[in-house]
Amino acid sequence: MVNTLKDLLQEEIKDLYDAEKQLVKALPKMAKAAQSEELRSGFEEHLEATKGHVSRLEEVFRALDAKAKGKTCEAMKGLVAEGQQAMEEHDESELRDIVLIGAAKRVEHYEMAAYQTVIKLAEAMGEENVVELLRETLSEEEETDRRLDAMCDELVEGVANPEEMDEDEESEENETPQRQRKPAATAKTRRAG
Repeated sequence: MVNTLKDLLQEEIKDLYDAEKQLVKALPKMAKAAQSEELRSGFEEHLEATKGHVSRLEEVFRALDAKAKGKTCEAMKGLVAEGQQAMEEHDESELRDIVLIGAAKRVEHYEMAAYQTVIKLAEAMGEENVVELLRETLSEEEETDRRLDAMCDELVEGVANPEEMDEDEESEENETPQRQRKPAATAKTRRAG
């Protein structure tokens, strides 16, 4: 029964603890399903960060003199199931990666909202050590969201304008030899002078 702010904080932390542990199981599957090496690597890096989030929540439990145990996070369960469904419904392509990023962003936004809430509760209780630990994780979740956004922008641009992407690649290839020739010509000019 939740009767106090401390009870509420502990219940919310249990929910987050379960959510993070569910992600530890889901992220390897998402990484395996990703087509883009950058996205695969991003999921693998976030898996390591998420393991750190679990450890940090265990520190929070200790700081609150509570046993580290989760309570099933139904929201995360649904978000993970949605991500799994997305992987199954889309062929291996850039579109699947975009869908995977969408699923991952939904998870990040859920987590950010949850961490913001528990930070407010911990602040109200004067639990500065807990606040510091939770803010560290929130900051990492926000950074992951920004990285996902940037990857999504690149993928959407590539799918929406494949001709422009090909042209950009060609112009980069054409520019490279010119850049290399200029310094050589400059060196000849110096020798001649």
